[in-house]
Amino acid sequence: MPTLLKKGIRNILSGSKDVGWVLEPEAKRLFSLAGLDVPRFTLATTAEEAARFAREIGYPIVVKVVSPRIVHKSDRDGVAVGINSDGDVAETFDRFSRIEGFTGVLVEEMISGLELMVGAKIDYQFGPVILLGMGGTGVEIYRDISLRMAPLLQRDVESMVRGLKAGRLLEGYRGSEPINLSELTRLLVTFSSLVMDLEEFIESIDLNPVICSSTKCVVADARIMLKGK
Repeated sequence: MPTLLKKGIRNILSGSKDVGWVLEPEAKRLFSLAGLDVPRFTLATTAEEAARFAREIGYPIVVKVVSPRIVHKSDRDGVAVGINSDGDVAETFDRFSRIEGFTGVLVEEMISGLELMVGAKIDYQFGPVILLGMGGTGVEIYRDISLRMAPLLQRDVESMVRGLKAGRLLEGYRGSEPINLSELTRLLVTFSSLVMDLEEFIESIDLNPVICSSTKCVVADARIMLKGK
């Protein structure tokens, strides 16, 4: 990773140290710096700013609460999908502003495709361990995951995909469009390198969902938990 990008990424982690984890707007910026695809997004602190960006990227959009006190946004009803108008943006902004620790909203484009989960945990014995699984809100129900130690090579990713019970969905199943496995491989290999580079700073990273289509794989949600002081 180029030195300039390393500095930018480390600055994000340093600025998040007091909170203990990286809020989603900064996490998205970090992954973009590392070369991963993220949706077009902005952090808006007023309803007008949120609506203006929504019109710029085009409806429908996703709006998420941003709060240093809310790690799991969906548990607090802090995610609104399919927002279609300025009025809906204003209503959502007003509702989210009542959530504890509110600092603004993340406004981003909607992405469609197959939902996967990518994650990393720093194991005290083995070091960075990378996870691939079926994602979305049903992840805890399916529990369909593959694990490998970093660093990942192309053959490791291919093995992880084959290890998923639902792996055939990625390759196209009963007429469904297959995802771009080359882009998934690129994402996982890049992600594993990033995790190794940041091993001393982080406890875990969750990318859920990563939305994959026939053209790309996009990090639609992200959480980075930092090591304690």
